[in-house]
Amino acid sequence: MTGELILIVEDERAVARSLEFGLREEGFRVQCAETGEQALDLVHTNEPQLILLDIRLPGISGFDVCKRLRSEGKRMPIIMLTARDEELDKV
Repeated sequence: MTGELILIVEDERAVARSLEFGLREEGFRVQCAETGEQALDLVHTNEPQLILLDIRLPGISGFDVCKRLRSEGKRMPIIMLTARDEELDKV
């Protein structure tokens, strides 16, 4: 089964693998990146239909990855993932 491609950008392997497992079970194709730099490379080479993007990443933050993609005209949906629990972070 060939589904839509989802890019998971998460530096915690256990979290990334859990997301990957669930998404593959639902028929999606999945790629994973552990850093913002890797994420940008994968987006430019594979054009995923959705990005699950952690905010806190080594190197380039998730916020900066998102800003860069939007400034390049990339319009795929991005869902931000965070362990932060303050209201401001959620908004």
